[in-house]
Amino acid sequence: MASLSKLGASNLTLSTSYFDAAISNFSASDPAAILGLMAQAHGFALEHQQRDAWVSQIECLKDQLVEFTGGHIFFEFSIPRMGKRADAIVFKQGVVYVIEFKVGASAFDLSSKNQVHDYALDLKNFHRGSHNCLILPILVATQAADQVIEKIDWASDGVAAPVCINASQIGEFVSGIDNMWASDDDKSFSARAWSLSGYEPTPTIVEAAQALYRDHDVTEITRSDAGAKNLAETTDAISGIIEQAKELRFKAICFVTGVPGSGKTLAGLNIATQRAETHSDEHAVFLSGNGPLVAVLREALARDKAVRDGITKADAKREVSTFIQNIHHFRDEALRDEAPPVEKVVVFDEAQRAWNLKQASQFMKQKRGYPDFNQSEPAFLISAMDRHDDWCVIVCLIGGGQEINTGEAGLAEWLQVLADQYPGWRVYSSDRLDDPDYIWDPQITDALRATSIEKIDALHLAVSMRSFRAEALSEFVSHVVENRPEIAREKFSSVNERYPMAVTRSLNVARNWLREKARASERIGLLASSGAYRLRPEGIHVKSSVDAPIWFLNGADDVRSSFYLEEVATEFDVQGLELDWCGVCWDADFRYLNGSFDCLSFRGTKWQNINAPERRLFLKNAYRVLLTRARQGMIIYVPKGDAADPTRLPSFYDETVAYLAECGLPAL
Repeated sequence: MASLSKLGASNLTLSTSYFDAAISNFSASDPAAILGLMAQAHGFALEHQQRDAWVSQIECLKDQLVEFTGGHIFFEFSIPRMGKRADAIVFKQGVVYVIEFKVGASAFDLSSKNQVHDYALDLKNFHRGSHNCLILPILVATQAADQVIEKIDWASDGVAAPVCINASQIGEFVSGIDNMWASDDDKSFSARAWSLSGYEPTPTIVEAAQALYRDHDVTEITRSDAGAKNLAETTDAISGIIEQAKELRFKAICFVTGVPGSGKTLAGLNIATQRAETHSDEHAVFLSGNGPLVAVLREALARDKAVRDGITKADAKREVSTFIQNIHHFRDEALRDEAPPVEKVVVFDEAQRAWNLKQASQFMKQKRGYPDFNQSEPAFLISAMDRHDDWCVIVCLIGGGQEINTGEAGLAEWLQVLADQYPGWRVYSSDRLDDPDYIWDPQITDALRATSIEKIDALHLAVSMRSFRAEALSEFVSHVVENRPEIAREKFSSVNERYPMAVTRSLNVARNWLREKARASERIGLLASSGAYRLRPEGIHVKSSVDAPIWFLNGADDVRSSFYLEEVATEFDVQGLELDWCGVCWDADFRYLNGSFDCLSFRGTKWQNINAPERRLFLKNAYRVLLTRARQGMIIYVPKGDAADPTRLPSFYDETVAYLAECGLPAL
């Protein structure tokens, strides 16, 4: 923010807004001077359309706020998580008026309403000074007719639904709210304290990828508390290892562990973008075997880049694909060409999902035509990077309790390959590798003992950043799926305070709950395990695959999107991604019976017990994934069953509902 001393404005933070001042000083100032300061703070070539919009906004608010004796005004106030700026904010007696202008418009479209509502919600959730403020979003269509405002629809958190008015109604409307709601004591709500209070955003992985790809620093889009500190320390630790490997010419592998939603993927994207930007000779790349995640991130980045750069989405997608790649494509290229890969730094997301020897060999023989392929995926990927004569670094991002599919090698395979075949590589990890969440087979501890590992605390991400409302969510879910109801109930009280949860026997109730909870552009969706075959009579078809980019990215007007609550995503679709509000549909494949969970698969016409420990683990982890996808809250739907259908007897579901109630979830 430029210096505003000539206008008598307070000296607030440089990045908060392009211009701010006490309303009395703003009303008495020269519009040209205000415009000049905003243009200077903008830092880019000022287009005529933007200049004209600012002129119109300045003149409008000078006219409408001229009688105000108190309060503060901000123009182009930063909303970091969204990478945008609100047109204007009027701060008066603890009430935050978020004003978005549509200059020349005579109607109020839904996207504009959602935009200003999103700004208000973002401030409430992530801006410290706004947590205890009333926040009122205002959409101004400058050429609209006078609007009749019968009432203000305030939500329980103090954020109102958007109010739509024209330019001539602003002053009267704000004055009316000021007299009705605001406190007479303005001292505890100073504009300076509010502006300087700090911003603690927790972006979705899609938002984070877009911001990082635009060359933002990770500190601009993440929180400033312990979770973000942990994330920054992890990034710094990995960067230090890369620099050391580069200088001393050695090969290294880093295992980054973390609880669900702790920012492992964000850390990986940050490393890849940082190295690609400042060390182009390293050709750093982000690799993932998670097809839906790769597809969603590529599509999101391509859409964003196409709009920003004015190019076709096809051209944007070609550029994006060099930054985010499917790990299987990287493997296939290394098979075709025996030369060292061009990449010196590779980040493998969800490395625990890399295939074991049996799965990799079978796939390569049947699908790729390599009959002699006899390596696990970790073994081959390490061997490909080992072709470098001097140095290279592999960063493996590994989630605890995340193995969900047959043939996934887990962390153990990486360690075993390093111990048996690559003793010269330097291995770095946190001190959590012997945690059962990461190595579930006790025999694999031999691989740990055989591998020389340098422990670095910062390589573990311990704080969940997915749910800004309930960092204890992953711990609560772990207690639920591990059959610890008493501990789960204790944890529920602290989680549910800011993270609504409930259970219902009605799918319509679940759908209505999601629609009522979500505001503005907050995304909702239905989830179910890939083995939930007997939800089909309820209209839930897990065999009908979703188109992940469309389901996750398209708007509420698209029947294929998550918003419609028709298509259901499984654990394979959502691992590594998230929604704001989720409805988890719980079938009889993971049913609670006689004090413990039974694991079953539906084959042909009946349920069959799953006895293999590995497959039982995969099913439990599938529900762990599903129950940790929501950022703001979730409802669990358990069907009532049907006494006339032996595959859906009420007894298959009733004890599960009773167990969830024992864990603390209220029934709707």
